[in-house]
Amino acid sequence: MKKKILISGIIIVSAAVVVAAVIFLINYINGGNAKINPSNKPDETTAAVMTTDENGSTAAHSDENGSITAPSDEPEVDDPTDLLDYAAVNDEIYSWITIENTQINYPVAQAKMDDNFYIDHDVNKDYSFAGTIYSQLCNQRDYSDRVTVLYGHNMLNGSMFADLHKFRDQAFFESNPEFFIYTKNRRLTYKVVAAFDYDDRHIMNAFDFRDDNVYQSWLNDLQNPHTLYANVRKDIKLGLDSKMVVLSTCQNSGDGRYLVFGVLTDSKKTH
Repeated sequence: MKKKILISGIIIVSAAVVVAAVIFLINYINGGNAKINPSNKPDETTAAVMTTDENGSTAAHSDENGSITAPSDEPEVDDPTDLLDYAAVNDEIYSWITIENTQINYPVAQAKMDDNFYIDHDVNKDYSFAGTIYSQLCNQRDYSDRVTVLYGHNMLNGSMFADLHKFRDQAFFESNPEFFIYTKNRRLTYKVVAAFDYDDRHIMNAFDFRDDNVYQSWLNDLQNPHTLYANVRKDIKLGLDSKMVVLSTCQNSGDGRYLVFGVLTDSKKTH
């Protein structure tokens, strides 16, 4: 009798493990709540299209406080995102990123207390395996830092930052030179400078970007990466006034990160 009870117990435990594994796999493939849309509206957001100077000159300016402002003679542009709706529900949502010809079209969050809260929470602060695109507290929310890093999962279903890996393809890299970040009052345009594999260092901790020499050296290295597989635009001039955004996601396999580097080339007011 005891033997039968023991066998039954083993069968029940084994079945529970199998069910849990299946649920985990389905959640991983589907990306949890990767389709962020709390209002249940269809996602119709598309990136605005604009042309930037091929030499990478910056049209945006920084005031004495380091905040990025649009030139006074710049016309206002539409904000096609739902940023304000999301921010009204969760004040930790502060911007929106969109890259044409990818699924990357998401709000960006920054938790007030836990740097990595949004690694596994959605925009409603509910648990989500896919998480949310996010930055950490070491970065200002107005993108005025010399370097801002945005993180997102490399989901199997292509959601979140999985499509960053499209920049591995040289043809895609060349034909998709920009990405856009919307804040509550402006649209920032970034020219994609480089995309390549990187190690697992925490960029903001590994480099003191307040040091001009460190920053210039880092800029030089990203246009001359120590890797065999990289796409780089070396005709873009980067300097101490450059404002960079680094998009970071996991590798398809193995350790390290895959990074896409963008330099701010334009800032326009939105309405």
